[in-house]
Amino acid sequence: MDSREEKHWHALYVRSRSEKKVLSQLEDQGYTAYLPLVTQLKQWSDRKKKVEEPLFKSYVFVFSSDKEYIPILNVYGVIKFVCFEKQAVIVPENQILAIKKFVSEYERGEEFKMLNSEDLKVGQKVRIINGPMKGLTGRLETIRNKRHLIVYINVVGQSIPVHIPRAKVEPCRDVD
Repeated sequence: MDSREEKHWHALYVRSRSEKKVLSQLEDQGYTAYLPLVTQLKQWSDRKKKVEEPLFKSYVFVFSSDKEYIPILNVYGVIKFVCFEKQAVIVPENQILAIKKFVSEYERGEEFKMLNSEDLKVGQKVRIINGPMKGLTGRLETIRNKRHLIVYINVVGQSIPVHIPRAKVEPCRDVD
């Protein structure tokens, strides 16, 4: 198999609020695509409703080869591949699996045992030690209470906030 035919996961930047349409079009054209969705409770003036929203707004993941680059860019709503130095960034399979596990745990509302949060400081580099995002590192943004933290993880070229139980995080010992 030539390297242009080797398939990898890539992140697509898509038009705002068109993630589900892009996903559908990609799948209709035979591509393997993934849009991580989480259920949120939305409040309107007259009602509350559970709605599925993208975990990463304006991003869809696609499993594709280099030779499929142009046809994918021609899908309505796709703006560009997320690139670094003019090359489409390959999203490692383990990150896709970690995102899928995270979404699954998020939907189940999984809780974990409480640990001491006094050893953590805002701005500190931390490592996720348990659960679907195990091994990923980020910066601690907020200590919401002794049980929950907000950690910013760099995914698809942007930092995204991850609300995570304290028990899943440890301070990084390495200096960056």
